[in-house]
Amino acid sequence: MISAFDLFKIGIGPSSSHTIGPMVAARRFRERVAPLDGVARVKAEIFGSLAWTGRGHGTDVAIFLGLLGHDPATVDPDRVADYTRDLAESGALGLPGIAFDSERDLIFNFTEVLPRHTNGMRFRALDGDGAVRDEMVCYSIGGGFVETEGDARAAGPEAVAMPFPFDSGADLLRVCDESGLGIAQVQMANELALRSEADINAGLDAIRDAMLSCIARGLRKDGELPGSLKVRRRAKRLHETLEASRLSNSRPAHQIMDWISLFALAVNEENASGGRIVTAPTNGAAGIVPAVLRYIVDFCPEWSDQRGRDYLLVATAIGGLIKRRASISGAEVGCQGEVGSAAAMAAAGLAAVLGGDARQIENAAEIAMEHHLGMTCDPIGGLVQIPCIERNAFGANKAVAAASLALHGDGLHFVTFDQVIETMRQTGADMQEKYKETSLGGLAVNVTAC
Repeated sequence: MISAFDLFKIGIGPSSSHTIGPMVAARRFRERVAPLDGVARVKAEIFGSLAWTGRGHGTDVAIFLGLLGHDPATVDPDRVADYTRDLAESGALGLPGIAFDSERDLIFNFTEVLPRHTNGMRFRALDGDGAVRDEMVCYSIGGGFVETEGDARAAGPEAVAMPFPFDSGADLLRVCDESGLGIAQVQMANELALRSEADINAGLDAIRDAMLSCIARGLRKDGELPGSLKVRRRAKRLHETLEASRLSNSRPAHQIMDWISLFALAVNEENASGGRIVTAPTNGAAGIVPAVLRYIVDFCPEWSDQRGRDYLLVATAIGGLIKRRASISGAEVGCQGEVGSAAAMAAAGLAAVLGGDARQIENAAEIAMEHHLGMTCDPIGGLVQIPCIERNAFGANKAVAAASLALHGDGLHFVTFDQVIETMRQTGADMQEKYKETSLGGLAVNVTAC
């Protein structure tokens, strides 16, 4: 089982696979090297998509932070520039006798792709003569998940017997039918095999609060996003416009869509600027689940703290199925695996909060995912800005539309969630590599980056 606390991770922007994952991997290597004798120097090499879009996604900075011992969930985003500057000036990782030259010892390998995944990394510990004392190869497989080559799988959720195991959408519906439980209750029962109810509720509330805080920060900030594109933030100005129109007698009926878009823009502008974020299920798609959550809080009478937990639990069940049966990595299957997955998660969560049964919830997830099939990942300039930020606004509105359509039906539908997940997986496998988070195709080459 994939837990809510695996899928939703608090970290920093701009990318879960290119920032959070590499930071986790680098920190893991630091911990592995720390007790070794005779290590004089550390090197890191990144491959494939990590190399092609690494600078725009902050992969270099993430590796520096991880080697310094910082964790994505606790590192201060406002101190990142200080940390990296100090490392460049001193070459010190805080490990006795071990040096790291940020210019020389991080290598961007643009020609080689490691076999397991395009987001590959190789870390090496060298002695004073340059001989390799230790080596670690790992992969950032999306959503901040990191796999280390050669490591036996540690005991974790897979080693614990779940009361209601499910490996597909069909399994999940069968479990709900047989147990009489809803999807949120099934996921909660499985979470209880790992943690206490108090810990789960506190953790879910912390995720909710981090999402809502991210929106609030994004609504306050103005100016340009970092990077060569000089993209202007829009959320603050749009928020002011919408607030001013509250007193108007001529508000358009579609203005609710503007609010949903606003919430998503606020999150993804924070993500693009390296702010505190929650993977949902990735950073590139981090605005959709929070935007729909904020929509429920502000506009739906069904809101309560427990409904907020149910929303995240249902989103977890859906996102976990997508990750297990296909992928949530843009570098593996394109943006359909990021924005498409997030829209399916949000649609399912919203349908649950609005009173949908298990089949209506599954239908909502299927509709949302189906209408993101084939979406490429082609960020201009390697930055998580264009088209990523607006895609989250559209994904959030699609999620609301999908939930509404599903709730107007009886849960019976032609295409199953399992079928659309498999179609997404196959489409990703068929997609040319240049459309998978490389900035070598699509908008990234047809729009000149200044």
